[in-house]
Amino acid sequence: MSRRKPKPLSPAALAMVAARFKMLGEPARLAILNALMQRELSVNEIADLTGLSQANTSKHLSMLADAGFVARRRDGLFAVYNITDDSVHQLCDLMCSSIARKLGKQPRDIA
Repeated sequence: MSRRKPKPLSPAALAMVAARFKMLGEPARLAILNALMQRELSVNEIADLTGLSQANTSKHLSMLADAGFVARRRDGLFAVYNITDDSVHQLCDLMCSSIARKLGKQPRDIA
C-alpha cells in the first residue's frame, strides 16, 4: 500500500507548523493538556494534578490559549479550561500508538 504524498508546504506554512510543535514541545504544557484530556478543570485543579505552581500553570495556560489549544470560561469565581483543538487528542493518540509500537505494548499500557 502506498502512502499519499502531501503537497510541499510553503516556508510560511512550515513556520506555522513549527510554532505549533514548539508549543507542544514543553513538558509542562503537555502535562496540562494531558490533565485536560478527560474534562475541563480550574487552574488550581490543573496545578494539583500536574504538580506545577499556580503561577506557572497560569502562564502555560495563557500560552496554550493564545495558540488556540485551550479556551477559558468563567464558572462563578473560577476560570475553567478545556481543550478546544481536536488535533490535541489526535496527536496524542498518534504519538502514544507510535511509542507503544516501539515498546511492543498497547497504547493504554504506556501510561
